Amino acid sequence: MIDFPIIDSHIHLLDRSRFTYSWSAAAASWAAGSPKLNRDWTADDLASYAKPYQIEGFVFVEADADMPQYFAEAQWIEGLAATDHRIMASVACLPLEQGTQIERDMERVASLPHVRGVRRLIQNLPDDSIILQPAFLDALNLLPKYDLLFDICIIHHQFPKAIEMVRRCPEVMFVLDHIGKPDIKENVAEPWRRHISEMAALPNVVACKLSGVLTEADHATWTPDQVRPYIDHVIDSFGVDRVMFGGDWPVLELAASYRSWVDVVDWATSGIGITEKRKIFRDNVIETYRLKGIPSRGA
Repeated sequence: MIDFPIIDSHIHLLDRSRFTYSWSAAAASWAAGSPKLNRDWTADDLASYAKPYQIEGFVFVEADADMPQYFAEAQWIEGLAATDHRIMASVACLPLEQGTQIERDMERVASLPHVRGVRRLIQNLPDDSIILQPAFLDALNLLPKYDLLFDICIIHHQFPKAIEMVRRCPEVMFVLDHIGKPDIKENVAEPWRRHISEMAALPNVVACKLSGVLTEADHATWTPDQVRPYIDHVIDSFGVDRVMFGGDWPVLELAASYRSWVDVVDWATSGIGITEKRKIFRDNVIETYRLKGIPSRGA
């Protein structure tokens, strides 16, 4: 059992008095049972749901609030982070398909002290070829100017375009969310395995999140043995210095408890040393998202 505080790389908070989230109010195609999430979710809820594990802090990742609420969401999180030190960094949404016209909002987002990156949910785009269009690439290539990462959130079949996008933006630093959402439910490993290896070989993909795994399996029948090969391949491909634990909470609640997911990753990494395990569960998050003033607590 993990006996040190976790810093989670991927947490969502939701507030329905402020924002609308169409994805959680209906039977969204990507998550059967998503109406279960149709409530507010807070940092205190996370601390309670995670017990007996201790969550020292986390990176908030934009929660796909309906457009055009993305800047208001980033401001809201900034306000929460001013008094809740568990919110250590944030990844804001930006509609990069607007091209260089989005730079004004990018500058505003980057001015918020806790923002470390941006995300545009590629999995939700009606035409994912947008990510290879000049407008999207031009906006992506503005990110280094503001010292911002880009979180890649794709479904497994979108890997070829995503890999090409990364190659066309060599100065942009990328993080892969949810191990690229392989089809675990149908036990499909290829070409996902090959694509993970290709993406891991790209020097500007700085990390991959061990997150969103159980929700890609059958929510009712998944087993640790079923998901273990996917976890192993990610660690083998990226190495322990470029893999970060992520809860993808509360979406995780569709398939398992927070404790169950920590237990699975703890078990799957039982063959590595405590220093390496701390890298996965906290130190790599500190490094990737530049969490200032947080000690690594290495052995």
